[in-house]
Amino acid sequence: MDPAKNYKPIDCDYYDRLEAWATTKTPSTIIYQDETDGQQSVAAVIADVYTKDKVEYLKTDAGKVIRLDTLISVNDVPVPGK
Repeated sequence: MDPAKNYKPIDCDYYDRLEAWATTKTPSTIIYQDETDGQQSVAAVIADVYTKDKVEYLKTDAGKVIRLDTLISVNDVPVPGK
């Protein structure tokens, strides 16, 4: 199954905000929807925001990788359209 087919890009302004938090190494609370475990929360610094195979991801300083379309909110700022 091609993961890019089900991917829904997030708002461009929100993507820019994620990049800013990564650049400034802001400690962040990331809430996202996990397919198997439901809603999850992680406290981490965003190390990178990138695209791979037409799907956008963020990577934390601990190495956790999260698809951007699973994000619910970061630092109490909800993802538009969620």
